[in-house]
Amino acid sequence: MTDFDATRALFQLPEGIVYLDGNSLGPLPKTAAARIARTVEAEWGGLLIGGWNEAGWMAQPARLGDRIGRLIGAPAGSVVLGDTLSIKVYQALAAALALRPERRVILSDDGNFPSDLYMAAGLIGLLGPDYELRTVAPDAVADALTDEIAVLMLTEVDYRTGRRHDMADLTRAAHRVGALTVWDLAHSAGALPVDVTAAQADFAVGCTYKYLNGGPGAPAFIHVAPAHAETATPALSGWLGHAAPFAFDPRYRPGTGIERMRVGTPPVLQMAALEAALDIWERVDMAALRARSIALSERLIAHIEAACPDLTLASPRDSAARGSQVSFRHPDGYAVIRAAAARGVIGDFRAPDILRFGITPLYLSEADIDRAATVLAEIIRRRLWDDPAYSARAFVT
Repeated sequence: MTDFDATRALFQLPEGIVYLDGNSLGPLPKTAAARIARTVEAEWGGLLIGGWNEAGWMAQPARLGDRIGRLIGAPAGSVVLGDTLSIKVYQALAAALALRPERRVILSDDGNFPSDLYMAAGLIGLLGPDYELRTVAPDAVADALTDEIAVLMLTEVDYRTGRRHDMADLTRAAHRVGALTVWDLAHSAGALPVDVTAAQADFAVGCTYKYLNGGPGAPAFIHVAPAHAETATPALSGWLGHAAPFAFDPRYRPGTGIERMRVGTPPVLQMAALEAALDIWERVDMAALRARSIALSERLIAHIEAACPDLTLASPRDSAARGSQVSFRHPDGYAVIRAAAARGVIGDFRAPDILRFGITPLYLSEADIDRAATVLAEIIRRRLWDDPAYSARAFVT
């Protein structure tokens, strides 16, 4: 069993704050600052360029990739880190399309994260007018899988409502019609048990700054199923994806397996912070995490529905059908979120009317959930959100 009181003590959480926004940015692990300082002072400062070899900087993307692989059910040597999630989506999608050259359609749902859809649209814009990005309602995806589809590209957990796709069922359905799958795990990795191997996912990508607590700007990851590892074509043929980068060969030769999915220079300082966060995950049982997440989510839903009838549940009521977040709707949702933050309860807002609350058991308690519900009830009952100061939109919502 996981001791969640012990894991809570490993994070730096400001006094008096209930933090329900770990689905956007995880809090600071207490050991991260010292780990970054060591990288800066002892490694960069003391070793200079020798840090690439002597401190193992160049090996970090694969070494940390294996640690993330443990959390998503990926075998060793099938995950690598680097770059941003958008770049990893582009890489995975381009590689999957190249493996199905006779097909021209990418299928996704119309609630997918916009950046994923932007990447798909940009890629097919380069490939030509014969290619199509086709989107359907989330519950219509299975019926839309036909032998036209080259790639099914989905985010497992919807970023707004927390609705969860069934990765295993939809991957089987895609494979039955000869399509490949690209799964975005941005709201899954560190939020719930994931097993890309059991689901037979072809490609998976994700970020590390949300539930994994790697810090702002932490690198993304990509998983390529071993069956495709030596045949997937890296559309972004970066220097570090070359079979022998320091041979300085002017012709590109893809590296072995997952190494070919490397693009740019590893973000060494960000990876130091991520490594500190991943140390915490070594003591976490994912089944226990999921059970705790469901219990806290159900507690929040029950309290809010009893005390705040003006907030409408936007997440699936069935806990098995949602990830580790709870969302509600309110016509003035942004102002409500800002009013709550002013009173020490931090969630976030997604247009047009979604209030999101990330349920992160590593550092949330029942007392936090109860306080959040009490604060929200007071805001709604007394219309405390109805203040012009709370309606002024910041750039990040």
